[in-house]
Amino acid sequence: MEENFSHIDESGNVRMVDVGGKDVTRRSARARCKVLMDPSTLKAVSENRIKKGNVLTAAKIAGIMAAKKVDELIPLCHPLPVDYISIDFSQKDEKGVLEISSEVAVSARTGVEMEALQAVTQAALTVYDMCKSVDRGMVIADIRLMEKRGGKSGLWKRK
Repeated sequence: MEENFSHIDESGNVRMVDVGGKDVTRRSARARCKVLMDPSTLKAVSENRIKKGNVLTAAKIAGIMAAKKVDELIPLCHPLPVDYISIDFSQKDEKGVLEISSEVAVSARTGVEMEALQAVTQAALTVYDMCKSVDRGMVIADIRLMEKRGGKSGLWKRK
């Protein structure tokens, strides 16, 4: 079996892939994750009663910042001029489930899947950090890409 690794050259050295020959196209990605917590913790988040401050606003800002810094956090990722980032939350209060969704868009030569995934992950970590004093048993779960658009491979959607 012949192995062709995109990030390793013929000599076995790690490299960043050259995307300079690719066309600049509109690309977007959506990601999602969950933070599972005690229902009383989620109620405190909803009612803005967490002592560290407004959890959802801080998590949204953290997610946006993280999406813009993917090239600094994940080796060999290209820096991208991100055009749009959104972070949204939905709650299932009785079950203690906070779902975090992101959408990231760019006009570039490579996709933004990692930016969308990094956004929800950092938002979830911020929720955990701000709520850990009242609920150390929280779980960050189901980090997943939901959809990507653009580039040579076109549209991909999670089934």
